[in-house]
Amino acid sequence: MGNKIRIGITQGDTNGIGWETILKAIADPRMCELYTMIIYGSPAAASYYKNTLHDTENVQLNIIDSAAKASSRQANIVPAGEKELKIEPGLSTQASGAAAVAALQAAVKDLKEGLIDALVTAPISKSGAGSAGFGFTGHTEYLASESEGTPIMMMCSERLKVALATTHTPLENVAASLTKEGISEKLCALRRTLIADFGIVEPKIAVLALNPHAGEQGMLGTQETEIIKPAIEDAAGKGVLAFGPMAADGFFLSGAYAKYDAVLAMYHDQGLAPFKALTPDGVNYTAGLDIIRTSPDHGTAFDIAGQDKASADSLRNAIYLAADICRHRASYAEMSRNPLRHYEQRGGGADLSVSDLKLPQQEDEQ
Repeated sequence: MGNKIRIGITQGDTNGIGWETILKAIADPRMCELYTMIIYGSPAAASYYKNTLHDTENVQLNIIDSAAKASSRQANIVPAGEKELKIEPGLSTQASGAAAVAALQAAVKDLKEGLIDALVTAPISKSGAGSAGFGFTGHTEYLASESEGTPIMMMCSERLKVALATTHTPLENVAASLTKEGISEKLCALRRTLIADFGIVEPKIAVLALNPHAGEQGMLGTQETEIIKPAIEDAAGKGVLAFGPMAADGFFLSGAYAKYDAVLAMYHDQGLAPFKALTPDGVNYTAGLDIIRTSPDHGTAFDIAGQDKASADSLRNAIYLAADICRHRASYAEMSRNPLRHYEQRGGGADLSVSDLKLPQQEDEQ
């Protein structure tokens, strides 16, 4: 991986707050001291937004034609998309969507080729990207098509981690999208990422119900008894410590989430609404894949674009998390292939070897 972790950042929709947050983040000199920063996008857009911001006078972008030529001492930019780009802050346009897609495609190509270690994506407009021919409902779905693994949309903070059983599925289609096999697979993948990406030895996962009051034993819906509970039992047979299904309202209100290392929600707003209410400046992590991608937990914020109002805190946290996951994966890979047994002493119990931490995938192969 080298001395510095190489972080690639995509510009997102050029009419949103992506460039504002990027420039504010890299204005902190510690960023380039800690990481090699490589931004994918339009130099013209970068220049436009830099002129609208305060406290970014010290930001200098090193324009390079390949991430392989990146300087480790200052932020770099790999031009992507059309050179001539009309910047219209606050408007979702085909041009701004195309610029976002071009930057994303260039960055993912370099990520797959090993020129960057992790990817941080600024927000895109789904309508803008769609009008430019982007055939995916979001970053998560696109990255799943370009990598290996079981993708999981996961919101992360120090206080709470929430993963989703379904991602950008319309609410009317959620119930039909849930299967025992799908939920069990997500639980197994979530366990793997908590161990390898976050360094949690034996994670505990809470599973939320789909229906009010967890279905009231079938009176308010049968998904809990027919799908979710059997999925939990199936995952338990593969080594997953999962508990539920639990009624979502009381679970968050009571603070029960603090007892678990992660939560699996059944649909988008069930998980993201309480997460964003409880943990501002969280990070969106596409877990379960062989690549590393994080993003801020907000959207394009067209309503404040170009006004120097956007906070870079969530993007900054996304950069930190991406780097942390790089380190955790490297450490886990080293321990997994080292023939010497690494031990962690359990308080008052037996020694636990890393070789004993069999992931569900490994168990299936035996």
